[in-house]
Amino acid sequence: MLVRFWGTRGSIPVGMSAPALKKKLVSVLTKAIGKSLDTVAEVEAFVEQECPTPSTFGGESSCVQIDVGGAEYILCDMGSGGRVFGNHMLATHGPAKGQTYHVFMSHVHWDHINGFPFFVPSYIPGNTIRFYGCHPGLEEAFRRQHGPPSFPVPFDYLGARIEFVRLEPGVTYDIGGARVRAMLQHHGGDSYGYRFEHGGKSLVYSTDSEHKLENQAATDAFVEFFRDADLVIFDAMYSLADAISVKEDWGHSSNIVGVELCQMAGAKHLCMFHHEPVYDDERLLTVLAETRRFEEITREGNRLEVSSAYDGMEIEL
Repeated sequence: MLVRFWGTRGSIPVGMSAPALKKKLVSVLTKAIGKSLDTVAEVEAFVEQECPTPSTFGGESSCVQIDVGGAEYILCDMGSGGRVFGNHMLATHGPAKGQTYHVFMSHVHWDHINGFPFFVPSYIPGNTIRFYGCHPGLEEAFRRQHGPPSFPVPFDYLGARIEFVRLEPGVTYDIGGARVRAMLQHHGGDSYGYRFEHGGKSLVYSTDSEHKLENQAATDAFVEFFRDADLVIFDAMYSLADAISVKEDWGHSSNIVGVELCQMAGAKHLCMFHHEPVYDDERLLTVLAETRRFEEITREGNRLEVSSAYDGMEIEL
């Protein structure tokens, strides 16, 4: 499986301000003092070697592609990153050849559906878009978003064939070339995580989920859901201090809890996701460094790889 991140922010899309961009440029150019950068190749090599990866985390809201090598496409959520993915699809395939998209919805809060009115494939006849989810109001949420006064194009004007499929948590389905199972998560209005398996590899997409580790039954259930996963995409929106104090019961988790659950489950790679919109690149890089250090000092068995998702990131399993 190949995982591509088209949107990684939580709650609302964010853009980089001019002062933030200026600060980043000053930081990069300061590192270039005294270096020979007389050609494009030298500049590219410098950026690759000296600038932190990622140089920016981006600001689109949740949308993750899971590529299992088939002709059909699998997505998790349709946040504003879905607009970017849709534009990529148009550039790749053009409007003439129809494509099939399987979209698994964690829930229907606005930051997870707001890319759909701008998802170009939905306007093109011949395309098929199937939304999967466990919420009874899945179709209603998408239709309401297209209604007045929110958007000028009614849902029924969309050219693609659009279907909504209700899934049952705990039941395994074969969809788009992958085996998929959903699990209920603690979040306002409920949220569902998904476990995907294909070709001997497993991936868990678990965003918008709050974990109370003192609830042993719930913790055990998630440990089994994450068990031996090659990759866990995990909502690490808050610091642990915030998650257990001022933002308790807000429906999100922390980097520390992500490490603990993945360690208990024997997962191989934790990728932090659904970033707090007020965190800039510098803050997110600090969180990443702190999380890797926490994993190191609490490690008892195999090393858990820790990364932080950014728009444009790819992970091959």
